Amino acid sequence: MHTAEYPSITRDEAALLARTILTAAGFAAPHVAVMSRNMLDAQEQECHSHGLYRLILCSRAARQGGVDPQAMPVISDAAAGLVRADAQGGCSLLAFEQSLDMLTRKARQTGLAALAISNCYHYSALWWEVEQLAAQGFVGLAMTPTHPYVAPFGGTVPLLGTNPLAFSWPRPDGSPPYSFDFATSAAARGEVELKARTGEALPEGWSLDAEGNPTTDAEAALNGALLTFGGHKGSAISTMIELLAGPLIGEVAGYQTAPAGTDPARRATHGELILAFDPKVFGADFSGAEALFDQIIGTGARLPSQRRQTAGAASANAGKMKIEAGLLAELRRLAEA
Repeated sequence: MHTAEYPSITRDEAALLARTILTAAGFAAPHVAVMSRNMLDAQEQECHSHGLYRLILCSRAARQGGVDPQAMPVISDAAAGLVRADAQGGCSLLAFEQSLDMLTRKARQTGLAALAISNCYHYSALWWEVEQLAAQGFVGLAMTPTHPYVAPFGGTVPLLGTNPLAFSWPRPDGSPPYSFDFATSAAARGEVELKARTGEALPEGWSLDAEGNPTTDAEAALNGALLTFGGHKGSAISTMIELLAGPLIGEVAGYQTAPAGTDPARRATHGELILAFDPKVFGADFSGAEALFDQIIGTGARLPSQRRQTAGAASANAGKMKIEAGLLAELRRLAEA
């Protein structure tokens, strides 16, 4: 095992790497624009598992047929409080971007509106989407199933996805929103993949090997199963996400999908569900929310996402972002290929 090094690069250099690699992988310009912005924002906020590392995964998915890099989403007005977006096998981010105006307009009219994205390739951190809602004054909630990487509580076979859940609450004083975004597995699979790249051991309680035995070896975990957070509680929440962002919106559950090129009998795309609440319609008490946040901080705790948001502000002020040295070298080689 070695200690990973994190040199800094400018946002301009990172943007050029992202545009070059995504374009070479065949992604259409609208996809390149939104995917690049997403990855740079994540890298800037030191969300390493969902930052520029995703260039490798997205390029591979495009080559293996897991995503249609030229697909344009079809957006439809499905009901008073529902927007549907068929990503047509393309990346979910473009479907979200092109649905956002209709979603927020409906939320202002009804108080609560949903965006159901189907047939999408989803790679990104969900905080990026719900924080865009918060920036417009909405409370956002998002969820998506992933491929089956996680054993349900009491089991040893990967059946559930890492199934992230994200929430964002706008703050009226201009402070960053109160946000959280976490996998319902003990850790995001991307974190395990990064530790496998650097040879770092996993904490105990994260995973099982292929024989169902507890392991701290990242490679063994990738070939076995991750565990849910909080035992049976995380398993139940994960199952709820499977249902809400799967069968409820007419989509498949995670176990019915597989990474591109691994199982021709299962599709590589799935669904995503995003909810937007208008606090004005609900009559939200923002002062009460701020009092709660003050009480939390007063106990010595910090709010979720504060570390990420602080890192993002520091990176933006410096005009640079940190990136793991081995990954940077690999991305430069990929851009030159």
